[in-house]
Amino acid sequence: MTAETNKGPVLGMRHVQALLIFLNITTVFIGRLNVGVSVVAMTNAETTNPNFPEYDWTEAEKSYILSSFFWGYILTQFLGGYLCKRFGVKSVMFWGVFGSGVCSALTPLFIGFGEWQAYCGIRVLMGLAQGVVFPCIHQHLAKWSPPEERNRLGALSHTGIECGNVSAMFLSGMIAKSSLGWPGISYVSAGVAFFWCTLWFVFAANHPTESRFIGENELIYIESSLKHNESYHATIIPIPWKAIWTSAPFLALLIVRCAENWGLSTLQAEIPSYMNGVLDMDMKSNAFFSALPFLAMWCMSYIYLVVADVLLGKNSVSLTILRKTYNSIAFWIPAATLVGIGFLDKEQKNFAIALMTISVGVNSAQTIGSVLNTIDLSKNHASILMGIVNTAANFVPIVTPLVVGWIVKENSDRSQWQIVFIIASVIFFVGNCIYLVFGTAETQPWDAEDYLQTQNPELANRPPMQALSFPINENSKEKINSKSH
Repeated sequence: MTAETNKGPVLGMRHVQALLIFLNITTVFIGRLNVGVSVVAMTNAETTNPNFPEYDWTEAEKSYILSSFFWGYILTQFLGGYLCKRFGVKSVMFWGVFGSGVCSALTPLFIGFGEWQAYCGIRVLMGLAQGVVFPCIHQHLAKWSPPEERNRLGALSHTGIECGNVSAMFLSGMIAKSSLGWPGISYVSAGVAFFWCTLWFVFAANHPTESRFIGENELIYIESSLKHNESYHATIIPIPWKAIWTSAPFLALLIVRCAENWGLSTLQAEIPSYMNGVLDMDMKSNAFFSALPFLAMWCMSYIYLVVADVLLGKNSVSLTILRKTYNSIAFWIPAATLVGIGFLDKEQKNFAIALMTISVGVNSAQTIGSVLNTIDLSKNHASILMGIVNTAANFVPIVTPLVVGWIVKENSDRSQWQIVFIIASVIFFVGNCIYLVFGTAETQPWDAEDYLQTQNPELANRPPMQALSFPINENSKEKINSKSH
């Protein structure tokens, strides 16, 4: 009887939190990625709805618009990690997504009086708002996920990335051709963001003891499994900066995430240009071919999840072995296919599409492989780790096009593109090798709540900093303590 109670309900508030994160990621990715379709609709109205203004922007101006989101996005990653530790995930995530929704709603107005410069400006603001989201997500998963369910809940919630990719492509195209025209893309994105904010405001909680809807059994199950002291939720744990920056597993994670973004940005952004220049294909004009790799990625993410659940459930492999195996699949198969794509010619277009779909599809294993590793290393500092990793990793998509532009002088020269793909393949391969050698899914010593006090005994006499959070219910404390004993 006790054993059954300890497992918690099959479906509970921890699953609601995972669903909210899934919807959150889908929402922010729709707002982030709809710009590609919007720009096409605004500069070529005949292909969508000609009843709305059309703009004559140069290719350079379009590129500024497409990249401007990341100018703001990289600036608030680290800040998001700090803010959610200081003020709680619920508030920070709410205002981040709400701010992104406001930017979407104002986009048509800004474009009307400031054209592409104003469009860039509002996209930078959207990037600043969304930058706090992913550090919050990892902190939220760390607080709500029992260790044995962490991989499952984390992977399920992160499938919102693929859902957001596919939704942005299909929905944006449909809206642009409808009576709403290209302004409707922004308005619908804003509506989705505000709807999510409502769900989040009602059902989200910074941690299980704060939730109004959680049952007693689930509360005891989650809190006892996380094994922290009674004042944990009311205390801000000091950040062991030196230990983090000198941690080999964390530095390996930092390197492998940068390598992933280099390879993925090559797959997502550069291969379509290669197919257009060398293979004489215009995949951007074909919604199906553009979305096909991400449909494959979305489907494969669930296959990977089921297999991982079975392997971990039967104790067939350790979490560390699982992460490294999945990451090797996600990195090394695309490394090989990237080289293969570079040797195809115009007579092998279908094979090129197949290789691109395989590359992006299998790469979804990187979510289980390394994305969730921040929570493995430190559940207490997951938001800080994610802030650092995402800041560094999101510089890469800014640098990659510059490197490609320096190498590729003639878009139709296959030999120049082969150099680009070989560089990406080497980075994929080496990055994963470093992760295989130094990476781990074991919790690090510096995750301990009293780590800095044990390293510096004089800190032990200082009173803990109190966070802005709800107090822990006394009845819940008694239940958790009695269960633990």
